[in-house]
Amino acid sequence: MNAQTIDYERLQRQVEDHPYPLLFATISGAHLYGFPSADSDFDLRGVHLLPLEQVVGLNPGRDTVEKSGIYDGIEVDLVTHDAKKFFGLMLKKNGYVLEQLLSPLVVHTTPEHEELKAIAPQCITKHHAHHYLGFAATQWKLFRKEDPPRVKPLLYVYRVLLTGINLMKSGEVEANLLKLNEAAKLPYIEELVQRKLAGPEKGRLGAADVEFHEREYERLVAELESAYATSRLPERASAGAALNDLLVAVRLSQSNRLKD
Repeated sequence: MNAQTIDYERLQRQVEDHPYPLLFATISGAHLYGFPSADSDFDLRGVHLLPLEQVVGLNPGRDTVEKSGIYDGIEVDLVTHDAKKFFGLMLKKNGYVLEQLLSPLVVHTTPEHEELKAIAPQCITKHHAHHYLGFAATQWKLFRKEDPPRVKPLLYVYRVLLTGINLMKSGEVEANLLKLNEAAKLPYIEELVQRKLAGPEKGRLGAADVEFHEREYERLVAELESAYATSRLPERASAGAALNDLLVAVRLSQSNRLKD
């Protein structure tokens, strides 16, 4: 399997083995961000539906399901949340869940997935900038922690900052670094991606490189902060009622299927 291949049939089999029915499952991580290596694992993210007795009873079900390992010859990291938990996360300044929901790399979908995507723009606020600023700072610390530092965490730094800047300016969620760079036109991004794909021996940076990228990091942080300050995005999410209605409809549909 090369760096650009996604075997959807094998990934769908992982979805079929999930203990609960799913509203959707998409691919996140390096594949979504545009720089998967040949050995990159597949980050599957999605929303599941707990059985009604585990929602209303005294014994709550698993609102988060996680599974990781090598299955059917591919390395998988799967994380799903129950619909109520995921819908609640959508109402917070959590860009990560919106990226998962809107990922174009779809392994499993339903009509409710489409409804959820239609609601997603009502969840976007200017304060999502804080999510991306915080995430970028964490990734930058990981990058500087190693000696010599690796290219991979640096790519995550740039991906996060450019996603945040684009969101503040356009109101659109785009997680693919290469697509983001079509507008940003940072001349070093393609080289960093190629170095990451070339393997560990090419994926380390020298002191001069680190100094350059520290200046770029600080510049892009300032750009994201400026984009936040001038953003015309709303202060608060307006999707609460729509998400509540969808959640109630999904639960009632479960109840009706049990009666039938």
